[in-house]
Amino acid sequence: MNRLPKEWRRPGLLVPALLAAALLVLAVAGPLLAPHDPDAGSLRDRLLAPGSPGHVLGTDSQGRDVLSRLLTAAGPSLLGGFLPVAVATVAGALLGIAAGLGGRLTEHALLRTLDVLYAFPGVLLAITVATVMEPGLYATIVSLSVVLTPAVTRVAFTEVRRIRTAAYLEAAQVCGAGAPTVALRQVAPVLAPVLLVYSSSLVGLAIVYAAGLSFLGLGVPPPTAEWGAMLDELRPALLTHPGVAVLPAVTILVVSVIFNALGEALRRGVGAGRARLTGAGR
Repeated sequence: MNRLPKEWRRPGLLVPALLAAALLVLAVAGPLLAPHDPDAGSLRDRLLAPGSPGHVLGTDSQGRDVLSRLLTAAGPSLLGGFLPVAVATVAGALLGIAAGLGGRLTEHALLRTLDVLYAFPGVLLAITVATVMEPGLYATIVSLSVVLTPAVTRVAFTEVRRIRTAAYLEAAQVCGAGAPTVALRQVAPVLAPVLLVYSSSLVGLAIVYAAGLSFLGLGVPPPTAEWGAMLDELRPALLTHPGVAVLPAVTILVVSVIFNALGEALRRGVGAGRARLTGAGR
């Protein structure tokens, strides 16, 4: 850790990074940590309050242990947030590089096409795409990838446009390097930290969107445990048993805040690193 630059060792970055890492471990180990079978219920134990004997966070409307379902749901819920961001980052980077280095015609064709998608509200576009597909994790990944790709492409294109007249790019082209070589060796290393920062800030939003699709019945179908689906199942008990009903919503909120904080901390770290390098070069 001491080998990291000073700006990367600040608590503002380390704390959300450690929490995010813990969430990833939880996504893998959640089913093993669940104290009860997440799908086994008992109508005699339905809607028990948090702190009930044997059920730390209570039970849902079917008598299933809420803690077990929250832990088991971490996998599909986080997967529904991470995979669309990963797909959008790769697709957006490729499209942004193509638009930035491919000439004026390619630039206008790609950007105007993506502007059509960018003009739709994200939630509405995700619902529209997911509606024409079979409900499930695949529909969540595809729909959210479509929503996030235009924004990532814009960020990538802006960065490529900033550096496309740089001397080292012109030198590589003069030496006979082809477009793929220039993109891979010259542009990608500059683009990677920018997209890492921006994409990390999208994970929390993608998790909220994925939960929203499941809440509407367009995402992960029951009986698979997923935070948005759990919120929908507990919605009728919101007024009578709010202590149990709000737990999935609180979980979604906390997780999204952690990843938003991580994205903001990464942005500050990259900005501080650039400022330090710029100052050293003067």
